[in-house]
Amino acid sequence: MKTVRVDLDDRSYPIYIGNDVLGAEHLAQHIPGRQVLVVTNETIAPLYLERTLAELSDFQCDAVLLPDGERYKTLETAGRIYDRLLESRMDRQVTLVALGGGVVGDITGFVAATYQRGVHFVQIPTTLLAQVDSSVGGKTGVNHPLGKNMIGAFYQPRCVIADTRTLATLPERELQAGIAEVVKYGLIRDAAFLDWLEAHMSALLARDPEALTYAIEQSCRHKAEVVAADEREAGQRALLNLGHTFGHAIETHTGYSEWLHGEAVGTGMCMAARLSAELGWISEADCARTERIVAAAGLPTRPPRMASERFLELMAVDKKAIGGKIRLVLLKALGHAVVTQDFDPSALDRVLAEYA
Repeated sequence: MKTVRVDLDDRSYPIYIGNDVLGAEHLAQHIPGRQVLVVTNETIAPLYLERTLAELSDFQCDAVLLPDGERYKTLETAGRIYDRLLESRMDRQVTLVALGGGVVGDITGFVAATYQRGVHFVQIPTTLLAQVDSSVGGKTGVNHPLGKNMIGAFYQPRCVIADTRTLATLPERELQAGIAEVVKYGLIRDAAFLDWLEAHMSALLARDPEALTYAIEQSCRHKAEVVAADEREAGQRALLNLGHTFGHAIETHTGYSEWLHGEAVGTGMCMAARLSAELGWISEADCARTERIVAAAGLPTRPPRMASERFLELMAVDKKAIGGKIRLVLLKALGHAVVTQDFDPSALDRVLAEYA
């Protein structure tokens, strides 16, 4: 087992990574009260809910099942959790346990941040994408038809339990989507890790336990370092959004139903690399290498067809935009990203015309 710590003073917490760590008594020690509500979805419940409830047999425990899919990451779905909390008369000492992928984790964390003005919660991510990204750092929220993650809060969990055994039941497409977020860390701040990913991509896709554990550990270490330095995204944490402004536009355009988040981010990273090359910040060879790595993970490298004007309109509805001006994460080199509004708009227009 590997343990990575997110250092946030009195709100610091561990990330446990390894095979069968869900059964290692980590969960119970991070629950301070007697009441627990497990939040999961209809896909994960048959696989892992019974075991999770067994780990919580000493607590007053209930569970709520949500529909599965990004399109259900809404205030309406969050309402189901509030309903169960109130129906079960759960108080301020309740702990919410998010058992599932990024959608379950984001919604559960948002409810935990807002129920009785804040209660405890724990993350048990069951997808690679959630294990390396969304479960760590305290970003919680829901989508709106006009924009992704526009309603939310920063709210940290008490711990994250990333059990690599859950990846054995993950559909191949979901595994590939998770690798997009792993590649992101190499592109933004660790060129050596990017080299490792190129050499071990086939092992990751084959679900080699050692390769997966290493990739998750390195990703979580990067995420933990960035979050500890900039919890509320006042500066460098925005670097973690490489490809996301392009990707969120794709997700919004397709109604959060056709593209997985990691697929949209993978394509978005290719577009960010292309724009970086257009600006003369990276070479054409680096741009091509970025696209090869994304493609090697089995991810799309081109967005769905849409008018450039529509793409630009959706990119403008982004949390990173300031004063109506788009901010993007772009590459100065592979392994070195920057957050900037200082780029030639005509270069962006050319990229959108080429890709969209």
